[in-house]
Parts: sequence; structure tokens; C-alpha cells
Amino acid sequence: MNKLQTLIQNLLVVFALVLVSGCATQHAPLPPSLGSQPSTSDPERYSYLIGPGDGLNIFVWRNPEVSTTVLVRPDGMITTPLVEDLAVSGKTPSQVARDVERELAKFIKDPMVTVMINGFVGPYSEQIRVVGEAARPQALPYRQRMSLLDVMISVGGLTPFAAGNRASIVRFVDGNQRQFSVRIEDLIRDGDISANVDMLPGDTLIIPESWF
Repeated sequence: MNKLQTLIQNLLVVFALVLVSGCATQHAPLPPSLGSQPSTSDPERYSYLIGPGDGLNIFVWRNPEVSTTVLVRPDGMITTPLVEDLAVSGKTPSQVARDVERELAKFIKDPMVTVMINGFVGPYSEQIRVVGEAARPQALPYRQRMSLLDVMISVGGLTPFAAGNRASIVRFVDGNQRQFSVRIEDLIRDGDISANVDMLPGDTLIIPESWF
């Protein structure tokens, strides 16, 4: 057996091992309780949570001197007139409004506060991360009823080297990390809408590179 034949055999063995490894680490099938889509909660019941980088318009009725617009700091806190270092990250606008009211009540009688958001970023725990062979891998703020197709449009689709039908969604279900297979190539290149699935806050979409 010459050196060329030996080299070819070695390459075939390595390729076979890769195939076996890939089969052994196939993504977990969807549990029966999740049905045909990797959904773990009702997207209709999603409430936006404030995160660092969000702009907040804080309106205090009949008290314009303490009404203000602030940017949530990287530590998840804000400072407003009469209210110093208030934690807001991970809370809804209504929760923040009630917190501001409690703080202002030390100085103002019966304050009524409304909080409005600008520039939606949200906390990291709520963002959808897209890694691998997307045209523009990035973290995206979650939107109610956001689907896999919406995410792929936002990241500009797949690269020419992507193995879209071997992509997966990593999601925490009841505190446990789960991984679900998705068929991005069928969805965006073949128009197979049955391959579209709901995304949820905190999902990570992994798009591997093709072997060929």
C-alpha cells in the first residue's frame, strides 16, 4: 500500500468519525408537551422588560419639575430628580412607575407617575442571540410573537457557507438548557413556512458551517 492510499484511508476514517459524532450529538427531539414548535410559553403574554440602554420618559402628573427623561445606566439603574440610584433593569414600565411613586412620596403628596420607553434594548436575559453563519450575527431585542423568519430577516439571512438545516435553538426550559433543531434553509430558501417557529426571550440561535 503506497503513501497516497494510506492518506486516503486515514481521511475516510476521520470523516466517518465526524459523521458518527454528529449523529451522536443530534439535537434533542421536541418533547411531547411542546408540540411541533419549540415554544415553552405563550408569546401573547409577553411583557417588555426594561434594560440598560433604554431611554425612559418619566412623567409626574402636576409636577413638571421632577418629570424627566433618563437613560438606563449599564448597571441597570437610573437617577431622577429626588430619586437616586433606582434599580429598573428587568422590570416593566408599570413596576418602575410604582417604584418612583414610592420614592417621590417621601417628598410629594400622592405622586402619580407614568413611565414611557424610548429606544427599546431590554436586558441581556431577554435578547435573542444569533451566532455562527448568519450574514450579520448579533443580539436582537425580543418582540412579541417574533418568529424564526423575523430573526433571519433581521440578521440578513445565511452566509453561503451555512448549514441552515442543521441550525438549532438553545433555550432554557424550567431552568434546564434544551436544544431544538430548526430548518432555516427550508424556510428561507425553499419557502417552507412549516419550518417557521416562535422565538422566545433569551433564545440563542446557532447556525453551523457546512461540512462541504
